[in-house]
Amino acid sequence: MTNEIIIAEKDLYPNHQIPDDFHPPYRKQCIDPGPLLKRQLRNCWSRENAIRRFPFLRWSSQYSYNQLVSDAIAGITVGLTSIPQSIAYAVVANLEPQYGLYSSFVGPFVYVIFGSVKEIAITPTAITALMVQQKVLELGPAGAILSSFLSGCIMLLLGMLNFGFVVQFISMPVTTGFITAAAITIITSQVKSLLGISSSGKSSGFIDSWSNIFENAGQARLWDSLLGFGSLVILVCLTLIKDRGSGRWRMFNKYLCLLRNALVVISGGTLAYILANRDHHPFRLTGPIIPGLPSLQVPPFSTEFNGEFYDFSQMMRLLGSSVITIPLISILEIVSIGKAFSKGKPIDATQEMIALGLCNVAGSFTSSFPTTASFARTAINSSSGVQTPFGGVFTGMLVLLALGLLTEYFYYIPKATLAAVIIAAMVFMIEYRAVAEMWRIKRLDIIPFLVTVVVSLIFGVEIGIVVGITVNLCFLLYLISRPRVDHHVVKTNTTTALILRPTNDLAYSSAEYLRGKIIKMATKHEANLVVINGELIKSIDSTVVKNLSSTVTDLKLQGRHVLLWQWNREVQYSLYMYRKEQFMPLFKSDENEERLINSWLNDRMYINKHPKVYNTDPLCQHSRKQNQLSPFQSASNYSIGFAPK
Repeated sequence: MTNEIIIAEKDLYPNHQIPDDFHPPYRKQCIDPGPLLKRQLRNCWSRENAIRRFPFLRWSSQYSYNQLVSDAIAGITVGLTSIPQSIAYAVVANLEPQYGLYSSFVGPFVYVIFGSVKEIAITPTAITALMVQQKVLELGPAGAILSSFLSGCIMLLLGMLNFGFVVQFISMPVTTGFITAAAITIITSQVKSLLGISSSGKSSGFIDSWSNIFENAGQARLWDSLLGFGSLVILVCLTLIKDRGSGRWRMFNKYLCLLRNALVVISGGTLAYILANRDHHPFRLTGPIIPGLPSLQVPPFSTEFNGEFYDFSQMMRLLGSSVITIPLISILEIVSIGKAFSKGKPIDATQEMIALGLCNVAGSFTSSFPTTASFARTAINSSSGVQTPFGGVFTGMLVLLALGLLTEYFYYIPKATLAAVIIAAMVFMIEYRAVAEMWRIKRLDIIPFLVTVVVSLIFGVEIGIVVGITVNLCFLLYLISRPRVDHHVVKTNTTTALILRPTNDLAYSSAEYLRGKIIKMATKHEANLVVINGELIKSIDSTVVKNLSSTVTDLKLQGRHVLLWQWNREVQYSLYMYRKEQFMPLFKSDENEERLINSWLNDRMYINKHPKVYNTDPLCQHSRKQNQLSPFQSASNYSIGFAPK
């Protein structure tokens, strides 16, 4: 009686010999763009998509009088806070105060139609003001307005292409470092106004601001300093006592804290007005503000500033990286703020990007600088009981009312008071707690945080965030290039098996590291069987494939055997297409390690006993030929069996 080796397919051909002509072609499944495109076009005109892209359709049909009253209260409350802060942020951006108001009414109107989070308030923020600050020094107001238009176009494009994932590359340490550096820079830029120093200095950067303060310390004015520091103390104290007390006192305290900015600005302006009528001018004032609404005009694609003409290409060169960083930071702010106030509801990040893009594009036609969601004013909106995004209409109307009727009174607002409003807001933006959390959770995260802060303070926030993201990505690439490999050793009477299991996908950067680790561990444990468990590997690239081939060759030269166990079929196919005669005999799919090792031992035992039969018998030749079938013909499920002939 003689034996022959039969290749049997467990699923399709159990206990039968595979026919010679059984070799069905494998075709990679490619997406047919036709049906996909038709489905997308059909969905564009569906009711569900219309509600998604125009969220006001969801709530407008059920809008009630009670909701209108709640939205009016919340919108007016936000407006009273937004007016003084917008004026202050225009000053931060080196713009005239009216530009802050120009930037505060179009966004709320547009967001009513396209916004999906009822609490979000679209206004100028300290960070967007800081990011256009230098551009205004170089190009004048046209630089800020063009930044708003271009940022809006980029946000709109990213939203339409579903590119919301790009903000995921900005990690928490980098974001925290950016916000902290921005807050410190803004506080520094306002110290001169707090002290009454009139010199503007070279720029509003961190180093230049402090240099300017020390060089012109003799210009500090007593009454400006007293008013500024007094206002700052009041604002900080009101912020700290928020939500304290009980009963009526708690309610009074709540609204007093909500309106603290407006009350301080009105008080400072009233004091300056009374003293001016008595021919006393102890404070540096905001000065004249152009009354009336802004004219509706196309954003400037060329401008003349300080006697020099700049065409569009020159303006783009001066805007530089801010064209990319402003929309990225704006998207990050609106998405993170939306999640913070959504109360567990899912946020449509794509729709928020589209809404914010439209807000900035529309705002650029009314001389707005870039806007985004404001955390402070969104919190006020939420605590004031807003019911729908329609509350933004009342905020916008109040700003328009201020532009039409109150601009002559804004003349008397002391600059020290506005500086106190900005500094009080920035003090609470510095992420003290986040730094402590990073220290407790993962101290390595302190490095990208510190890099972002230091580079932002020295070279500017645009460069700082780019460098911070780069450093963080380097950490990520290092982790990818050093995949974790779990391992254990199984010993029997006749063999030592090393079981290896990479815990994540393999990329080209990890190929050489994985090869060295496998060979090193096999040598260390003196294993004569190396089993690589690929159940967690879902994709590999050509570099990894070649390195795996070299690894198998190197191990065989050392007298070790290799098995590839439980590998994903797509990964098997990649290996098969590179060198099928090398990899196909290695694929195994046994249920557990014990069966795998026993099966391999039995096969080795038979081959050792019948080497001539295995090497010369025509049926063995046939078997080995069949063993080179594609893994997508269930070759990974083939087993070597023994049957009497």
